[in-house]
Amino acid sequence: MLIQVVNPNTTASMTDLIGRSARAAAGPGTAVVAVNPAMGPVSIESHYDEALAVPGLLAQIAAGEAGGADGHVVACFGDPGLDAARELAAGPVVGIAEAGMRAATFLGRSFGVVTTLARTTGRAWDLAARYGVREQCRTVRAVEIAVLALETDAAARSRIAAECADVVATEGVDAIVLGCAGMADLAAELTVRVGVPVVDGVAAAVVTVEGLVRLGLTTGKRGEFAPPPPKPYAGPLAGFGSRPSGARPPLLTAPPGR
Repeated sequence: MLIQVVNPNTTASMTDLIGRSARAAAGPGTAVVAVNPAMGPVSIESHYDEALAVPGLLAQIAAGEAGGADGHVVACFGDPGLDAARELAAGPVVGIAEAGMRAATFLGRSFGVVTTLARTTGRAWDLAARYGVREQCRTVRAVEIAVLALETDAAARSRIAAECADVVATEGVDAIVLGCAGMADLAAELTVRVGVPVVDGVAAAVVTVEGLVRLGLTTGKRGEFAPPPPKPYAGPLAGFGSRPSGARPPLLTAPPGR
């Protein structure tokens, strides 16, 4: 089995971290390839960033399909482009916010999300509602550390741990969901430090995709998630447009990922 994990931003060092976490979660016989687009934002911290990350993400989904991937993970907590990726892919596509939040509901009655910047907390609440877990989500907290600073700020780990501990103490939650793929390597350490399960959405999404593939299940293609109808696209997106009848991935002229 081959699972492609797509970091929708263009920062290679974060892709490497995500890839290590994804491979650690995968079971025997599962190969994981972690990639990022060559075009788009270096980090995703706004609606604007998210919108401009989607074309590069979709290019990687299409490339993964052409390369034989059995399923895909969208490794950004905003789950950008998830619906469009499900239209393109033959196998299952899972976002890390959905996987992380759903996994947390199996572990207790309630959970909290600890993420990077306060400006992204509204999106997390929206996703909790979309995925039907709004009642179980007690809080969404931000540590006010920029995504790329997770790699460079020496105090990042301690600040994230302190916020997780405060969520447990003040909200009484049974689990924590980490709200950024750049935190993927912290889950095991934080679980020990704060005394409740800490869920990394990257690992949860990999295991979810792996299970769906083993069950022979994929996204239904009768209606909304059928392949998008061929049509011309103009300008820089021209390569995302018309394609031969029956072809799953679009013919892309967008730059390839790593």
